[in-house]
Amino acid sequence: MIAILFTGGTISMKFDARAGGAVPALSAAEILAAAPGIHDVATLEPEQWGAFPGPHMTVEKQWALREAIAQRLARREVDGVVVTHGTDSLEETAYLVARSVGGDKPVVFTGAMRNASDLGWDGPANLIDAVRVAASPDAWGYGTMVVMGSRVYSALDVTKAHTHLLDAFESPGLGPIGVIDDGQVIFRRALPAAPPLLAPAEPATPVDIIATWAGADSRLLDASRRDARGAVIAAMGRGNVPPAMVPGIQRFLDDGKPLVIASRALRGRVGTTYGYPGGGKRLAEMGAIFAGSRRAQQARIDLMLALGFGLDVNEIRELFAT
Repeated sequence: MIAILFTGGTISMKFDARAGGAVPALSAAEILAAAPGIHDVATLEPEQWGAFPGPHMTVEKQWALREAIAQRLARREVDGVVVTHGTDSLEETAYLVARSVGGDKPVVFTGAMRNASDLGWDGPANLIDAVRVAASPDAWGYGTMVVMGSRVYSALDVTKAHTHLLDAFESPGLGPIGVIDDGQVIFRRALPAAPPLLAPAEPATPVDIIATWAGADSRLLDASRRDARGAVIAAMGRGNVPPAMVPGIQRFLDDGKPLVIASRALRGRVGTTYGYPGGGKRLAEMGAIFAGSRRAQQARIDLMLALGFGLDVNEIRELFAT
């Protein structure tokens, strides 16, 4: 049996003349009714968990959804879980689940890039494909996945790379782990060993992401210092920042809070290549933690989980080194 949690997103939306755009409108039953043949793929247990647009998801909602997924996976009769989700925050929720929920049973996130009022609504096809993947014996051991546009991605490396096209999701530099071809689920690559799971009672918040740009200074970092438990800098290139950000980084670190350096680039690792003021080597010497190949969104989730688990700065540094 495949449990399906409907949480909202574009897959549940229709154009509303009064709102002037797409809004949540369809129930779980209505979405299922628009996917002919889906009940022939597997026995389903659908639930209307929510009706949230992607940007309306919060850490609290994401964690509650994570708990709901874990509860269903613990039931013997459930072979996998499918989650419909708004695509704007889908990669974050899926990564949170991938990093905090273990076991061999598959969890599959899906959604839609077009709403039900659009020509070529992709929601029903994506939903059927997600159920196919969740019901496939070959999917066991792949953990949390994202299925969009007949492609299967690992939640550990997928991102939304386009604002509106049907093939908006990518795993930069890696590609999908599989495809759905004429109803058949085909896995094309194995996954490397994942870093240790982090399953705290709840994630620590707030953890902020601070962007960089040419000429950026310390104002946003200093504002974050007041309340944040930690922060991630979406740095330039290899993990470098403008020199005017360095004093703010030092103040943040002097407070004893973890500060993680990721990159605003989609591909590659951050590192200590550059030794000029604001360069990665200098930041590492100051005590900043480097995120490896994690994008800023992923690093933030790992930092929230690590802080929620009670890890100190040195233990967090070891975690990110994996």
